[in-house]
Amino acid sequence: MLSLLRHPGALIAAGLAALCLLAWLYVLAGAGTGMSAWQMTVTTFFPHRLSVPAMGEMDMPMSHWNFAGVALTVAMWWIMMIAMMLPSAAPAILLFATVRRHALARGEPAAAIASSGVFALGYLLVWLLFSVLATTLQWSLVRRELFSAELMFSQSRGLSAALLLAAGAYQLSPFKDACLSQCRAPAPFIARHARPGALGALRLGALHGAWCLGCCALLMLLLFVGGVMNVVWIAALSVLVLAEKLLPGGRIAGRVIGVLLIIWGAATLVV
Repeated sequence: MLSLLRHPGALIAAGLAALCLLAWLYVLAGAGTGMSAWQMTVTTFFPHRLSVPAMGEMDMPMSHWNFAGVALTVAMWWIMMIAMMLPSAAPAILLFATVRRHALARGEPAAAIASSGVFALGYLLVWLLFSVLATTLQWSLVRRELFSAELMFSQSRGLSAALLLAAGAYQLSPFKDACLSQCRAPAPFIARHARPGALGALRLGALHGAWCLGCCALLMLLLFVGGVMNVVWIAALSVLVLAEKLLPGGRIAGRVIGVLLIIWGAATLVV
C-alpha cells in the first residue's frame, strides 16, 4: 500500500480497475433483475422473433414500474455504462491525474488523486443522465409492447431495424468523427479545456463525458435490440468502443461496423 501511495498513477489505475470489475460482477449477477445476465443472453441475430414468457410467468422487479423498479433500472443502466465505458476513459483520467500532479506547486500525490476522482465523477455523471433517459425510453417501449419487460430485448422488427440502421448511419457520419476525435486525443483536449480547482476538474470530466456520449450513445441503444442484459452484446459493444478510441485503426473499424449494422438492419426488415 505504501508503494502505491508513492505512485499515485498506479493507485488511480488500481482504483479504476477495481470499480470496473465490481461493475462487471454486478452486471453478470443480473443487476437486481432476479435473473443472471447469462439467463437473459440470447444468441441470435434477430431476437425480436423469439417468444417471451407472459408477464405473469416471471417475477422480476423491473417488470413493475414503481419507484423501486425505476430506481433499479436506472442503477442497472448506470452501472452497466461504468462497466462498458470506464476502460476506454481510463487513459484520459490517468493523463489528467499526471497533468494535475505536475501542475501542483509541491506535486502532492493526494491532490492529484482527488482531482482525478472528481474528473471521473464528472464523466460518470454524464452517463448517469444517459441512464435516466434510457430508462425513460425503456418504460415507453414496454408500455407500447415493443419491448420485453422480462428479458429486456426488442419484440418489434421495426424497432430493431430502426435502431440498427440509425446506429450504422451514425457510425459513418461526420458527427461521429468529430466526437471520436475528441475521445482519441485526450492530451490536446485536456490542454485546451482544463480549469483550476475541483469545479474545473468536474467540468472537464463532464465535458469529456459529453463528447464520449456523442460518440457512443447510439451504440449503447443497440442493447435494446439484442438485450439490455445480453452478455454477448454488452461485451461486443465494450470491445468496439475500446477499439474505436484506443487502437490505431479504430476509425476504420468503426466505419466497417457501421456498414455491417446497416446491412443487419436491412436484413431485419425482411426477416
